[in-house]
Amino acid sequence: MEFGRDYIIMYSLDDTISAIVTSIGKSGVGIIKISGPKAYTITQQIFEPHRNITQFKPYHLHYGKIHDPESNNCIDEALVVYMPKPHSYTCQDVIEIQAHGSLVALQTILELTLRLGARLAEAGEMTLRAFLNGRLDLTQAEAVLDVIDAKTEAALRVATEQLGGNLSKRVSNIRKNLVDILAFMEASIDFVEDEIPHQDIILPLTKAKTDLEELLKTADHGIVYRQGVHVAIVGRPNVGKSSLLNALLRGNRAIVTNIPGTTRDTLEETVNIEGIPVVLVDTAGIRTQTTNEVERIGVERSQRALERADMALMVIDGSQKLSDADWTIAKLIRNKPSLLVINKIDLSSDEYLKIDTQFLSTAPKAYISALNNEGIPELEKTIRNLIIGDITISDTPLVSNPRHKSLLQQTIQAVEMAIIAQKGNVSPDLVSIDVRTAVNLLGEITGETITEGLLDTIFSKFCIGK
Repeated sequence: MEFGRDYIIMYSLDDTISAIVTSIGKSGVGIIKISGPKAYTITQQIFEPHRNITQFKPYHLHYGKIHDPESNNCIDEALVVYMPKPHSYTCQDVIEIQAHGSLVALQTILELTLRLGARLAEAGEMTLRAFLNGRLDLTQAEAVLDVIDAKTEAALRVATEQLGGNLSKRVSNIRKNLVDILAFMEASIDFVEDEIPHQDIILPLTKAKTDLEELLKTADHGIVYRQGVHVAIVGRPNVGKSSLLNALLRGNRAIVTNIPGTTRDTLEETVNIEGIPVVLVDTAGIRTQTTNEVERIGVERSQRALERADMALMVIDGSQKLSDADWTIAKLIRNKPSLLVINKIDLSSDEYLKIDTQFLSTAPKAYISALNNEGIPELEKTIRNLIIGDITISDTPLVSNPRHKSLLQQTIQAVEMAIIAQKGNVSPDLVSIDVRTAVNLLGEITGETITEGLLDTIFSKFCIGK
């Protein structure tokens, strides 16, 4: 379904919505946002300015008190700012009430706005209105959520690039070129050949394919910055897995003792490794055999965590010879990107540090002492390089959303089919079908061609109030 910016689907823009837009909990300040035609009049009924004013001055803070218009009870002191349409986040009249961050106070103020004619905003409805009113395209709207969810500075940089419209511009330019090709093809179908000058569409189609492939190249790295990776720390008992977790976290999150098998369950923590959000999963030591039921369950959970992980850090004790258990664990991770971490180098002799060349022969190696934090910075660089290779943080990826990646892949396929069909002298009617498909797929990225169901899926991921 294709629609312009004035097409509203099933979503109403005529009513007024209200929500608490700050995190729930104790804080110094909490904010209620009201958007819609009644935002101004609702606020006038519940806000008593400190100074006697008849109108709110746009984009200025007004100090006063929130009161219940029925009981006239004072609810809280507050600051109010009025942002008239169309120069607001939603392109509607917007009021923000900045009160104290008490949940009771915020909830009471919110209930006042609902009683006076607003309704509670749905998840993501403020941003949805910004999209439907043309302030943001769909890639920018999705980037709003990415900014909120960013776990590292690099992830934030990727999200803000998209929020600034850089991806939209690239996609829109490619789409415009494909629309021009489609317009020529449809004109040549509708009119006789003598009236339409000949145009070679192979060249512009090939150019579009190249541009799309350049965008797609950034997707895997962008998705890593956006979503992070799961890394399982595995090894036999007492090789220092929990010590390694603590060293990477720069804290004492996991219990560490000299007793083998201290860790009986998986433990997850997120760490920023050179801009990449990495979810570290500390697992129970994997033995070849155990009679302890609790330990057996822990080992099973470790194996499941390893299966789900994107990559593995296999820790071995560098002060001991390789054991049968080490070889068994190595077999478990042989089909997964892995890094061999030789721990306890402070206790090791050169004899033990000479690892069998057949043991995880393709895995990079890192030599550390988790206890003494020796080799940890080098280990982090190795982890980062294993995840994303030689790309630098300054090379900000434009594509970071799996939805966008999938649509780009489908668009490239459609353009390739159009090129093959054109070279094969297939009927222009059939070639134009592939070109139109490519145009529509790119429109799903920016929001120029989109379905109601997709909007529901995207904006349902947002929190209430955004």
